[in-house]
Amino acid sequence: MREKILTFIEKNSRIDLEELAIILGVDKITVMNELEAMESEHIICGYHTLINWEKAGVERVTALIEVRVTPQRGMGFDKFAERIVNYPEVDSVYLISGGFDFMVTLSGKTLREVSSFVSDKLSPLETVLSTKTNFILKKYKDHGTVMGEPTKDERMKIVP
Repeated sequence: MREKILTFIEKNSRIDLEELAIILGVDKITVMNELEAMESEHIICGYHTLINWEKAGVERVTALIEVRVTPQRGMGFDKFAERIVNYPEVDSVYLISGGFDFMVTLSGKTLREVSSFVSDKLSPLETVLSTKTNFILKKYKDHGTVMGEPTKDERMKIVP
């Protein structure tokens, strides 16, 4: 039942618990108890709202920073990750495979603000070997959700 609950709330964390209980064929108390247990076990780590900042008229810059580091003896990559997750500018940190070790997502008000974080706080860290900054220019889909309305095909039909 846990997997079913997680599947439903991952797409819609605001689903009415009574409705979810009916879908699952259990009572509301059972659903509430499962959610509470998964929260205390840190299976559910938080509830978030996905916002289309562009439509809200708010200037916001998001960047994906690829980071290559020297792993620390006995700590591997964890020491670096533990250090940078505490910066408020950092939205997410992932250990990845490929040419870089980490993918760090940052948000700021301007390109300069995000670039300054990378050059002043991230790059100078003693274990950082290199960084590569990729700015997100437009979001089409985020967390499984299509951002905005689909574009209409404005082409005229040609009829023989």
